[in-house]
Amino acid sequence: MKTLLKKFLLVMLVIALVAGVACAPAEEEPDKPTVTEGDDGPPATDAPKPTDAPPSDDDEKGLKIAIVTTSGVDDGSFGQDCYNGILQFIDKNPSSTVTTVKEPDNAKVMQAVADIFADFDVLVLPGFQFAPVGVLAMENEDINVILVDSAPSDEEGNELELPNVYGMLFSEQESGFFAGVTAALETKTGKVGSVHGMAFPPVVNYQFGFEAGVKYANKHLGTEAEIVSLPSYAGTDVTGANVGSNYVGDFADEATGKVIGAELYDMGCDILFVAAGASGNGVFTAAKEREGVYCIGCDVDQYDDGDRGDGTNIILTSALKVMHLNVDRQLQAILDGSFTGGNEVLTVQTDSTGYVSASGRQQLSDDTLATLEEIYAKVKSGEIVPPGNFTEQTVDDFPGL
Repeated sequence: MKTLLKKFLLVMLVIALVAGVACAPAEEEPDKPTVTEGDDGPPATDAPKPTDAPPSDDDEKGLKIAIVTTSGVDDGSFGQDCYNGILQFIDKNPSSTVTTVKEPDNAKVMQAVADIFADFDVLVLPGFQFAPVGVLAMENEDINVILVDSAPSDEEGNELELPNVYGMLFSEQESGFFAGVTAALETKTGKVGSVHGMAFPPVVNYQFGFEAGVKYANKHLGTEAEIVSLPSYAGTDVTGANVGSNYVGDFADEATGKVIGAELYDMGCDILFVAAGASGNGVFTAAKEREGVYCIGCDVDQYDDGDRGDGTNIILTSALKVMHLNVDRQLQAILDGSFTGGNEVLTVQTDSTGYVSASGRQQLSDDTLATLEEIYAKVKSGEIVPPGNFTEQTVDDFPGL
Protein backbone atom coordinates (compact mmCIF):
# COMPACT_ATOMS: atom_id res chain seq x y z
CA MET A 1 0.00 0.00 0.00
CA LYS A 2 2.83 2.45 0.84
CA THR A 3 4.48 1.80 -2.51
CA LEU A 4 1.23 2.43 -4.34
CA LEU A 5 0.64 5.58 -2.35
CA LYS A 6 4.05 6.91 -3.35
CA LYS A 7 3.16 6.22 -6.98
CA PHE A 8 -0.11 8.11 -6.56
CA LEU A 9 1.51 11.13 -5.00
CA LEU A 10 4.17 11.21 -7.73
CA VAL A 11 1.52 11.12 -10.46
CA MET A 12 -0.50 13.85 -8.74
CA LEU A 13 2.61 16.02 -8.40
CA VAL A 14 3.29 15.67 -12.12
CA ILE A 15 -0.31 16.58 -12.93
CA ALA A 16 -0.14 19.60 -10.65
CA LEU A 17 3.10 20.81 -12.23
CA VAL A 18 1.73 20.35 -15.73
CA ALA A 19 -1.56 21.99 -14.95
CA GLY A 20 0.03 25.04 -13.36
CA VAL A 21 -3.30 26.03 -11.88
CA ALA A 22 -2.80 28.47 -9.02
CA CYS A 23 -5.11 28.02 -6.06
CA ALA A 24 -5.97 30.86 -3.71
CA PRO A 25 -3.48 31.00 -0.81
CA ALA A 26 -4.72 29.19 2.27
CA GLU A 27 -5.00 31.19 5.47
CA GLU A 28 -5.55 28.11 7.62
CA GLU A 29 -4.51 24.49 7.65
CA PRO A 30 -6.67 22.49 5.16
CA ASP A 31 -9.47 20.53 6.74
CA LYS A 32 -8.86 16.85 7.31
CA PRO A 33 -10.96 14.49 5.20
CA THR A 34 -14.55 14.40 6.39
CA VAL A 35 -15.91 10.87 6.55
CA THR A 36 -19.59 10.14 6.88
CA GLU A 37 -20.76 6.54 7.16
CA GLY A 38 -24.18 5.30 6.18
CA ASP A 39 -26.71 7.51 4.42
CA ASP A 40 -26.40 10.59 6.63
CA GLY A 41 -25.60 12.93 3.73
CA PRO A 42 -28.03 15.33 2.09
CA PRO A 43 -31.18 13.85 0.55
CA ALA A 44 -31.32 13.31 -3.18
CA THR A 45 -32.50 16.42 -4.99
CA ASP A 46 -33.86 16.68 -8.51
CA ALA A 47 -32.78 13.13 -9.23
CA PRO A 48 -35.69 11.33 -10.90
CA LYS A 49 -35.83 7.59 -10.48
CA PRO A 50 -34.58 5.84 -13.64
CA THR A 51 -37.01 3.56 -15.41
CA ASP A 52 -34.53 1.24 -17.11
CA ALA A 53 -33.42 -0.76 -14.04
CA PRO A 54 -35.91 -2.81 -11.98
CA PRO A 55 -35.57 -2.94 -8.18
CA SER A 56 -33.42 -5.74 -6.83
CA ASP A 57 -35.36 -8.80 -5.58
CA ASP A 58 -32.51 -9.97 -3.37
CA ASP A 59 -32.34 -7.90 -0.19
CA GLU A 60 -29.33 -9.91 0.97
CA LYS A 61 -27.25 -8.62 -1.91
CA GLY A 62 -25.70 -5.22 -1.44
CA LEU A 63 -22.67 -3.12 -2.22
CA LYS A 64 -20.40 -1.29 0.18
CA ILE A 65 -19.87 2.01 -1.62
CA ALA A 66 -17.62 5.01 -0.92
CA ILE A 67 -17.67 8.38 -2.68
CA VAL A 68 -14.66 10.68 -2.36
CA THR A 69 -15.01 14.35 -3.34
CA THR A 70 -13.13 17.62 -3.02
CA SER A 71 -16.22 19.85 -2.90
CA GLY A 72 -18.52 17.60 -0.87
CA VAL A 73 -21.72 15.76 -1.68
CA ASP A 74 -23.75 18.82 -0.70
CA ASP A 75 -22.17 21.27 -3.17
CA GLY A 76 -25.47 21.66 -5.04
CA SER A 77 -23.72 20.66 -8.25
CA PHE A 78 -21.19 18.09 -9.45
CA GLY A 79 -20.51 16.12 -6.28
CA GLN A 80 -24.11 16.11 -5.15
CA ASP A 81 -25.46 14.81 -8.45
CA CYS A 82 -23.04 11.87 -8.34
CA TYR A 83 -24.11 11.21 -4.75
CA ASN A 84 -27.75 11.36 -5.82
CA GLY A 85 -27.05 8.52 -8.24
CA ILE A 86 -25.76 6.41 -5.35
CA LEU A 87 -28.84 7.24 -3.26
CA GLN A 88 -31.09 6.25 -6.16
CA PHE A 89 -29.32 2.92 -6.34
CA ILE A 90 -29.57 2.35 -2.57
CA ASP A 91 -33.27 3.22 -2.67
CA LYS A 92 -33.74 0.19 -4.96
CA ASN A 93 -31.14 -1.94 -3.18
CA PRO A 94 -31.46 -1.10 0.53
CA SER A 95 -28.83 -3.63 1.62
CA SER A 96 -26.22 -1.40 0.01
CA THR A 97 -24.49 1.36 2.00
CA VAL A 98 -22.53 4.52 1.21
CA THR A 99 -19.70 6.30 3.01
CA THR A 100 -18.81 9.86 2.01
CA VAL A 101 -15.27 11.23 2.23
CA LYS A 102 -14.44 14.89 1.64
CA GLU A 103 -10.84 15.95 1.07
CA PRO A 104 -10.71 19.58 -0.12
CA ASP A 105 -6.93 19.55 -0.65
CA ASN A 106 -6.24 18.31 -4.19
CA ALA A 107 -2.69 17.39 -3.18
CA LYS A 108 -4.03 14.94 -0.60
CA VAL A 109 -7.05 13.54 -2.36
CA MET A 110 -5.33 10.47 -3.81
CA GLN A 111 -3.93 9.64 -0.39
CA ALA A 112 -7.50 9.71 0.93
CA VAL A 113 -8.48 7.24 -1.79
CA ALA A 114 -5.54 4.93 -1.06
CA ASP A 115 -6.34 4.92 2.65
CA ILE A 116 -9.83 3.47 2.13
CA PHE A 117 -9.56 1.64 -1.20
CA ALA A 118 -9.46 -1.90 0.15
CA ASP A 119 -12.39 -1.33 2.51
CA PHE A 120 -15.14 -1.07 -0.14
CA ASP A 121 -16.68 -2.96 -3.03
CA VAL A 122 -17.05 0.17 -5.16
CA LEU A 123 -15.51 3.63 -5.14
CA VAL A 124 -17.23 6.51 -6.91
CA LEU A 125 -14.67 9.22 -7.69
CA PRO A 126 -15.99 12.44 -9.25
CA GLY A 127 -13.28 14.56 -10.83
CA PHE A 128 -10.37 14.60 -13.27
CA GLN A 129 -7.92 14.53 -10.34
CA PHE A 130 -8.83 10.89 -9.63
CA ALA A 131 -7.41 9.48 -12.88
CA PRO A 132 -4.29 8.02 -11.14
CA VAL A 133 -6.53 5.52 -9.34
CA GLY A 134 -5.83 3.29 -12.32
CA VAL A 135 -2.55 2.27 -10.63
CA LEU A 136 -4.37 0.93 -7.60
CA ALA A 137 -7.23 -0.59 -9.61
CA MET A 138 -4.81 -2.67 -11.68
CA GLU A 139 -3.52 -4.35 -8.52
CA ASN A 140 -6.96 -4.80 -6.92
CA GLU A 141 -9.11 -6.32 -9.63
CA ASP A 142 -11.83 -7.37 -7.19
CA ILE A 143 -12.67 -3.72 -6.38
CA ASN A 144 -14.69 -1.71 -8.89
CA VAL A 145 -14.31 2.00 -9.55
CA ILE A 146 -16.67 4.48 -11.18
CA LEU A 147 -14.69 7.48 -12.36
CA VAL A 148 -16.68 10.57 -13.29
CA ASP A 149 -15.04 13.04 -15.68
CA SER A 150 -11.90 11.03 -16.32
CA ALA A 151 -10.44 7.75 -17.54
CA PRO A 152 -7.98 5.79 -15.38
CA SER A 153 -4.26 6.34 -15.95
CA ASP A 154 -1.00 4.58 -15.11
CA GLU A 155 2.07 5.96 -13.29
CA GLU A 156 3.11 7.94 -16.38
CA GLY A 157 -0.35 9.41 -16.90
CA ASN A 158 -1.18 7.17 -19.89
CA GLU A 159 -4.89 6.42 -20.29
CA LEU A 160 -5.96 2.87 -19.48
CA GLU A 161 -8.91 0.61 -20.26
CA LEU A 162 -9.55 -1.57 -17.20
CA PRO A 163 -12.22 -4.24 -16.65
CA ASN A 164 -12.90 -3.03 -13.10
CA VAL A 165 -13.02 0.72 -13.85
CA TYR A 166 -15.73 2.61 -15.70
CA GLY A 167 -14.46 5.99 -16.91
CA MET A 168 -17.55 8.17 -17.32
CA LEU A 169 -16.72 11.10 -19.58
CA PHE A 170 -19.07 13.71 -21.00
CA SER A 171 -19.22 16.00 -24.00
CA GLU A 172 -19.56 19.07 -21.75
CA GLN A 173 -18.96 21.32 -24.72
CA GLU A 174 -22.45 20.45 -25.93
CA SER A 175 -24.08 21.74 -22.75
CA GLY A 176 -21.71 24.71 -22.70
CA PHE A 177 -22.74 25.51 -26.25
CA PHE A 178 -26.40 25.69 -25.22
CA ALA A 179 -25.40 28.01 -22.37
CA GLY A 180 -23.48 30.27 -24.76
CA VAL A 181 -26.37 30.56 -27.20
CA THR A 182 -28.69 31.28 -24.27
CA ALA A 183 -26.46 34.04 -22.89
CA ALA A 184 -26.11 35.72 -26.28
CA LEU A 185 -29.87 35.64 -26.89
CA GLU A 186 -30.89 36.82 -23.41
CA THR A 187 -28.30 39.50 -22.59
CA LYS A 188 -29.55 43.07 -22.29
CA THR A 189 -26.15 44.72 -21.83
CA GLY A 190 -24.39 42.87 -24.63
CA LYS A 191 -21.72 41.56 -22.23
CA VAL A 192 -21.54 38.00 -20.92
CA GLY A 193 -18.93 35.75 -19.34
CA SER A 194 -18.21 32.44 -17.67
CA VAL A 195 -16.63 31.53 -14.32
CA HIS A 196 -14.91 28.20 -13.69
CA GLY A 197 -13.20 26.19 -10.96
CA MET A 198 -9.96 24.60 -12.19
CA ALA A 199 -8.89 24.18 -15.82
CA PHE A 200 -9.30 20.41 -15.96
CA PRO A 201 -10.44 19.10 -19.38
CA PRO A 202 -14.17 18.75 -18.51
CA VAL A 203 -14.26 22.35 -17.27
CA VAL A 204 -12.41 23.70 -20.30
CA ASN A 205 -14.91 21.76 -22.42
CA TYR A 206 -17.68 23.81 -20.81
CA GLN A 207 -15.74 27.02 -21.40
CA PHE A 208 -14.97 26.37 -25.06
CA GLY A 209 -18.54 25.21 -25.70
CA PHE A 210 -19.87 28.41 -24.10
CA GLU A 211 -17.58 30.64 -26.14
CA ALA A 212 -18.50 28.75 -29.32
CA GLY A 213 -22.21 29.15 -28.53
CA VAL A 214 -21.85 32.91 -28.18
CA LYS A 215 -19.85 33.06 -31.41
CA TYR A 216 -22.47 30.95 -33.22
CA ALA A 217 -25.31 33.19 -32.02
CA ASN A 218 -23.46 36.33 -33.09
CA LYS A 219 -22.90 34.90 -36.57
CA HIS A 220 -26.22 33.18 -37.20
CA LEU A 221 -28.82 34.51 -34.79
CA GLY A 222 -28.34 38.28 -35.00
CA THR A 223 -26.79 38.80 -31.56
CA GLU A 224 -23.80 41.02 -30.71
CA ALA A 225 -22.66 39.62 -27.38
CA GLU A 226 -19.15 40.29 -26.05
CA ILE A 227 -17.41 37.72 -23.84
CA VAL A 228 -15.63 39.41 -20.93
CA SER A 229 -12.59 37.80 -19.27
CA LEU A 230 -10.23 38.94 -16.53
CA PRO A 231 -6.58 38.29 -17.52
CA SER A 232 -5.55 37.94 -13.87
CA TYR A 233 -7.87 34.93 -13.55
CA ALA A 234 -7.02 33.23 -16.87
CA GLY A 235 -6.89 29.45 -16.69
CA THR A 236 -3.98 27.15 -17.56
CA ASP A 237 -5.01 23.69 -18.74
CA VAL A 238 -3.24 20.38 -18.08
CA THR A 239 -0.92 20.89 -21.07
CA GLY A 240 0.23 24.27 -19.76
CA ALA A 241 -1.76 26.23 -22.35
CA ASN A 242 -3.41 29.51 -21.37
CA VAL A 243 -7.13 29.04 -22.03
CA GLY A 244 -8.22 32.47 -20.79
CA SER A 245 -11.70 32.97 -19.33
CA ASN A 246 -12.17 33.35 -15.56
CA TYR A 247 -10.85 30.61 -13.24
CA VAL A 248 -11.11 30.55 -9.46
CA GLY A 249 -8.30 27.98 -9.19
CA ASP A 250 -10.37 25.80 -6.86
CA PHE A 251 -13.76 24.10 -6.71
CA ALA A 252 -14.49 25.06 -3.11
CA ASP A 253 -13.46 28.74 -2.81
CA GLU A 254 -16.70 30.70 -2.60
CA ALA A 255 -14.92 33.89 -1.55
CA THR A 256 -12.85 34.09 -4.74
CA GLY A 257 -15.87 33.05 -6.78
CA LYS A 258 -17.74 36.04 -5.39
CA VAL A 259 -14.84 38.40 -6.12
CA ILE A 260 -14.68 37.29 -9.77
CA GLY A 261 -18.44 37.38 -10.22
CA ALA A 262 -18.73 40.85 -8.67
CA GLU A 263 -15.98 42.26 -10.89
CA LEU A 264 -17.55 40.83 -14.05
CA TYR A 265 -20.97 42.19 -13.14
CA ASP A 266 -19.45 45.58 -12.34
CA MET A 267 -17.81 45.57 -15.79
CA GLY A 268 -21.25 45.32 -17.40
CA CYS A 269 -21.91 41.59 -17.71
CA ASP A 270 -25.51 40.71 -16.97
CA ILE A 271 -25.25 36.94 -17.54
CA LEU A 272 -22.52 34.60 -16.28
CA PHE A 273 -22.27 30.88 -17.00
CA VAL A 274 -21.01 29.31 -13.76
CA ALA A 275 -19.15 25.98 -13.98
CA ALA A 276 -17.16 26.11 -10.77
CA GLY A 277 -18.50 23.56 -8.29
CA ALA A 278 -18.98 25.00 -4.83
CA SER A 279 -16.91 28.07 -5.84
CA GLY A 280 -19.86 28.98 -8.02
CA ASN A 281 -21.94 29.64 -4.93
CA GLY A 282 -19.89 32.79 -4.48
CA VAL A 283 -20.87 33.98 -7.96
CA PHE A 284 -24.50 33.32 -7.08
CA THR A 285 -24.10 35.48 -3.98
CA ALA A 286 -22.63 38.31 -6.07
CA ALA A 287 -25.60 38.09 -8.44
CA LYS A 288 -28.13 38.15 -5.60
CA GLU A 289 -26.64 41.39 -4.34
CA ARG A 290 -27.38 43.12 -7.66
CA GLU A 291 -30.42 43.85 -9.77
CA GLY A 292 -30.85 42.82 -13.39
CA VAL A 293 -28.06 40.23 -13.49
CA TYR A 294 -28.29 36.46 -13.87
CA CYS A 295 -26.40 33.18 -13.84
CA ILE A 296 -26.65 30.03 -15.92
CA GLY A 297 -26.22 27.00 -13.65
CA CYS A 298 -24.14 23.96 -14.46
CA ASP A 299 -24.16 20.17 -14.18
CA VAL A 300 -27.57 20.01 -12.47
CA ASP A 301 -30.75 22.07 -12.27
CA GLN A 302 -29.62 24.86 -9.95
CA TYR A 303 -32.82 26.90 -10.04
CA ASP A 304 -33.46 26.45 -6.32
CA ASP A 305 -29.99 27.82 -5.55
CA GLY A 306 -30.90 31.02 -7.37
CA ASP A 307 -33.80 31.97 -5.11
CA ARG A 308 -33.26 35.47 -3.72
CA GLY A 309 -35.89 34.93 -1.05
CA ASP A 310 -38.11 37.72 -2.34
CA GLY A 311 -39.88 35.87 -5.13
CA THR A 312 -37.14 36.52 -7.72
CA ASN A 313 -34.46 34.18 -9.01
CA ILE A 314 -31.02 34.70 -10.56
CA ILE A 315 -30.89 31.41 -12.54
CA LEU A 316 -31.91 31.76 -16.19
CA THR A 317 -31.46 28.05 -16.89
CA SER A 318 -28.86 25.35 -16.20
CA ALA A 319 -26.54 23.47 -18.53
CA LEU A 320 -26.78 19.77 -17.71
CA LYS A 321 -24.71 16.64 -17.69
CA VAL A 322 -26.67 13.77 -16.26
CA MET A 323 -24.36 12.03 -13.82
CA HIS A 324 -26.83 10.58 -11.30
CA LEU A 325 -28.55 8.41 -13.90
CA ASN A 326 -25.28 7.01 -15.22
CA VAL A 327 -23.80 6.40 -11.75
CA ASP A 328 -26.96 4.51 -10.82
CA ARG A 329 -26.78 2.45 -14.01
CA GLN A 330 -23.17 1.38 -13.39
CA LEU A 331 -23.81 0.47 -9.75
CA GLN A 332 -26.74 -1.68 -10.84
CA ALA A 333 -24.52 -3.37 -13.43
CA ILE A 334 -21.94 -4.14 -10.73
CA LEU A 335 -24.59 -5.65 -8.47
CA ASP A 336 -26.13 -7.66 -11.32
CA GLY A 337 -22.77 -8.96 -12.52
CA SER A 338 -23.03 -7.29 -15.94
CA PHE A 339 -20.40 -4.59 -15.30
CA THR A 340 -17.68 -4.55 -17.96
CA GLY A 341 -15.60 -1.46 -17.25
CA GLY A 342 -14.12 0.69 -20.02
CA ASN A 343 -14.23 4.38 -20.87
CA GLU A 344 -17.20 6.09 -22.51
CA VAL A 345 -17.98 9.63 -23.66
CA LEU A 346 -21.64 10.42 -23.00
CA THR A 347 -23.45 12.91 -25.24
CA VAL A 348 -26.87 14.16 -26.29
CA GLN A 349 -27.33 10.76 -27.92
CA THR A 350 -27.79 9.15 -24.49
CA ASP A 351 -29.64 12.16 -23.01
CA SER A 352 -26.53 12.86 -20.93
CA THR A 353 -26.04 16.51 -21.90
CA GLY A 354 -28.53 19.33 -22.38
CA TYR A 355 -30.18 22.25 -20.62
CA VAL A 356 -33.21 22.91 -18.41
CA SER A 357 -36.32 23.80 -20.38
CA ALA A 358 -39.06 22.75 -17.93
CA SER A 359 -41.60 25.42 -17.05
CA GLY A 360 -40.97 26.89 -13.62
CA ARG A 361 -37.31 25.84 -13.63
CA GLN A 362 -35.98 28.47 -16.04
CA GLN A 363 -36.68 32.08 -17.07
CA LEU A 364 -36.07 32.02 -20.81
CA SER A 365 -38.20 33.76 -23.38
CA ASP A 366 -40.38 31.68 -25.68
CA ASP A 367 -38.20 32.73 -28.61
CA THR A 368 -35.03 31.56 -26.85
CA LEU A 369 -36.62 28.22 -25.94
CA ALA A 370 -37.71 27.68 -29.55
CA THR A 371 -34.24 28.54 -30.85
CA LEU A 372 -32.54 26.25 -28.33
CA GLU A 373 -34.78 23.39 -29.40
CA GLU A 374 -33.59 23.89 -32.98
CA ILE A 375 -29.96 24.12 -31.88
CA TYR A 376 -30.29 20.96 -29.78
CA ALA A 377 -31.55 19.06 -32.83
CA LYS A 378 -28.60 20.30 -34.89
CA VAL A 379 -26.11 19.16 -32.24
CA LYS A 380 -27.81 15.79 -31.97
CA SER A 381 -27.74 15.30 -35.75
CA GLY A 382 -24.07 16.28 -35.96
CA GLU A 383 -24.71 19.42 -37.99
CA ILE A 384 -23.13 21.41 -35.15
CA VAL A 385 -20.10 19.94 -33.36
CA PRO A 386 -19.04 22.22 -30.49
CA PRO A 387 -15.31 22.36 -29.68
CA GLY A 388 -13.72 20.92 -26.53
CA ASN A 389 -10.35 21.08 -24.79
CA PHE A 390 -8.68 18.43 -26.93
CA THR A 391 -10.87 18.24 -30.03
CA GLU A 392 -9.84 19.07 -33.58
CA GLN A 393 -12.55 21.71 -33.59
CA THR A 394 -11.80 25.18 -32.19
CA VAL A 395 -13.97 28.08 -31.07
CA ASP A 396 -13.15 29.83 -34.33
CA ASP A 397 -13.58 26.80 -36.57
CA PHE A 398 -16.10 24.09 -35.77
CA PRO A 399 -18.71 22.27 -37.88
CA GLY A 400 -21.86 24.33 -38.07
CA LEU A 401 -20.25 27.71 -37.51
